[in-house]
Amino acid sequence: MRKALTMGIALALLAPVAAGTAGQQTTRVHEGKGGSPHDRTEWTIDGARISITYGRPSVKGRTVFGGIEPYGKVWRAGADEATTLVTDRALVFGDLTVPPGEYTLFAWIDDKGPWQLIVSKATGQWGTAYKASEDLGRAVMTTESLPEVVEQLTYSIDDTAEGGVLRLEWEKTRASIAFRVQ
Repeated sequence: MRKALTMGIALALLAPVAAGTAGQQTTRVHEGKGGSPHDRTEWTIDGARISITYGRPSVKGRTVFGGIEPYGKVWRAGADEATTLVTDRALVFGDLTVPPGEYTLFAWIDDKGPWQLIVSKATGQWGTAYKASEDLGRAVMTTESLPEVVEQLTYSIDDTAEGGVLRLEWEKTRASIAFRVQ
């Protein structure tokens, strides 16, 4: 009986790890009262360990981009606390090199031009506390319309022959940017 209970507990603890896709592990960080759930997602790309911790707001039938998130402004790219990127190797997004360390992610969203990934040196702040003076830099993202609504904001990284592609999807929009590990 005791051995069966111990095995059951071990399997329950391992289930979240086994549920992730290859190179990706997602674990629940916390779910605030009335707030959005928070996730930490991790990947290993070309030897670099990369994690993103973010709040996952839901569409809830609303118009997100061009609605609750107006175009032509900086978006916090998550909910609640600022979205955090951690890398143990340098990542190169276009002309922007992100040294190893911890950063906050924002995005410039626009319906008249390309979106931009904004990497900020400031960390630990609430998601709406954006200061351009803290920018490490910006890089152009590609956007596309999705055929189906993605209810909760989702970050992912696809492993490619050249490095990876960072994607964020929410509502009917996918924004992505390729990177390589330096």
